[in-house]
Amino acid sequence: MANSIIIEDKIKEYRKKITVSGDKSLSIRWVLLSSLASGVSKAKNLLISEDVLAALKAIKRLGIKSEFKNNECKIYGKGFNGYKYRKNLIINAENSGTLGRLILGLLVNSFSTIKLIGDNSLSKRDFARISEPLSKFGAKFKLKNNRYLPLKMIGSTNLKPIKYFEKKGSAQCKSSVIFAAMRTEGTTTIKAKKSRNHTELLCKYLNLPLNIKNKKKYDLIKVSKVKRIKPLNYNIPSDISSSAFFIVLTVLLKNSELTIRNVNINPSRIGIIKILRKMGVKIIFKNLRTYKGENLADIKIKSPKSIKAINCPAKFNSGAIDEFLVIFLVAAKANGVSYFRNLSELNQKESPRLKWGAIILNRMGIKTVCTKSSIKIYGNPNLVVRKKIIIKDYLKDHRVFMTSVIAALSFGGKWKIYDKDSIRTSFPNFLKIINNLKN
Repeated sequence: MANSIIIEDKIKEYRKKITVSGDKSLSIRWVLLSSLASGVSKAKNLLISEDVLAALKAIKRLGIKSEFKNNECKIYGKGFNGYKYRKNLIINAENSGTLGRLILGLLVNSFSTIKLIGDNSLSKRDFARISEPLSKFGAKFKLKNNRYLPLKMIGSTNLKPIKYFEKKGSAQCKSSVIFAAMRTEGTTTIKAKKSRNHTELLCKYLNLPLNIKNKKKYDLIKVSKVKRIKPLNYNIPSDISSSAFFIVLTVLLKNSELTIRNVNINPSRIGIIKILRKMGVKIIFKNLRTYKGENLADIKIKSPKSIKAINCPAKFNSGAIDEFLVIFLVAAKANGVSYFRNLSELNQKESPRLKWGAIILNRMGIKTVCTKSSIKIYGNPNLVVRKKIIIKDYLKDHRVFMTSVIAALSFGGKWKIYDKDSIRTSFPNFLKIINNLKN
């Protein structure tokens, strides 16, 4: 079967209600924390994607059993110090930066060498950003070219608490340090630039020794030694990052309306909502509720009559870091020039996404001005694509694929988009939902 998709027709207007897959960030964190719990943890609506399956394979190599039955996943935790593994263990994080970075924090007290590997895309991503703080606890690292996978780590049984300033707004780095701090005698202090706080909310729900003070520009987090984690039963809400593609598709169409049910609208994740509202899009949260510390809602979107250009405030960046590719599509249809800055973190993802955002827009006929950390997009409210466009060689980045599909359905043209299997990492039923919206 060809691993590409051809799109020749724009999608027609619709009025629909959909449900998207479980939240990937929460799914991976649930797997990792449940592997340390004393007893059986259960999850419903766990995202069944390659990234989450890689996490389940990783804990299996650490001696932790899991099983699926009737849309429920069970993990049989053996306690906070229950990992059992052979010497010279190899863990394959595949495409998942979240798994790769977070699991290093959990294994910072390893008694022998652990080797972490990943796929071609993950092997191009920066792991020095996590080896540096973890080495302060007492672990030792060897990385390819001092920065990349494959990586070798020898932990320490005499871990020391540290003071750590997380400057990049990386939830992965922050979470890994939190996990490592749980194994130390004493209190670790983390000053962290604002980023996703799923780890903190889960730890708070589990009553772990974690104290958080929320400042205007950063969070001050203190973490002490953990002795026991209780089992975590969780009904995973829908993913805002997966929802973003359908939010934008609705925005780019005429006379359309969409409701996405039971979405995690954690304040650290809704940068796309804030940005689109500033661009004149009407987005309503309905059925608001709180579930185990996370804010959930049904999201209702209506197609706007016009879209405003935006000089995007950088304070929205961390809350929209995975959504900028599709946000750029909205800017392509805006009335005027949109400007997005301080986005170097986009190039630390599965592919250099800032570059790929510009490539997609340029091939559609949209002018851009790009630097290593910013992009200007010259919007055209009347844009219609009538040419052939081929998208390939993008390191199989799932978000490049899905953004290209949304562009093709919204603006027209004849698109051939390669590596459709890339969506298996985060959103395997993406195309199934697209077909539901078509019919």
